[in-house]
Amino acid sequence: MSFDPYLHFQGNCRAAMTAYQAVFGGELQLMGYGDAPDATAEMKASDAIMHGMLLTDGRMLLASDFPPGFKGDPQQAVSVSHIAGSVPEAKRVFAALAEEGEVIMEFAPTFWSDGFGMLKDRFGTHWMISAPWRQG
Repeated sequence: MSFDPYLHFQGNCRAAMTAYQAVFGGELQLMGYGDAPDATAEMKASDAIMHGMLLTDGRMLLASDFPPGFKGDPQQAVSVSHIAGSVPEAKRVFAALAEEGEVIMEFAPTFWSDGFGMLKDRFGTHWMISAPWRQG
């Protein structure tokens, strides 16, 4: 069993998921509200994303915009955790996500890993980026 995060955006899902694909690679699939068979006129006129999926290394990062006409709540109180395969890869991912974002905890060695950092990216998503954890 796995748990894969589903992020909700306020109109910038396409930009966020495209940026995440640039950082992590993988296959990106995006479906707009206007693609739904029973889409309302408001949905058909919108470029908002109804469902997005970034598939990489057998895991998914899922996302959507709130439906047209719904404000929704901005992302808060949840972080996406990513453990990179090496310290250099973790540093690269951290730097890319931090661009135009807000660093919460600088990327640095910790007692459990040779590198860990926390940030909120320019799309409002909170991330915890780590190098591989140290073995007991």
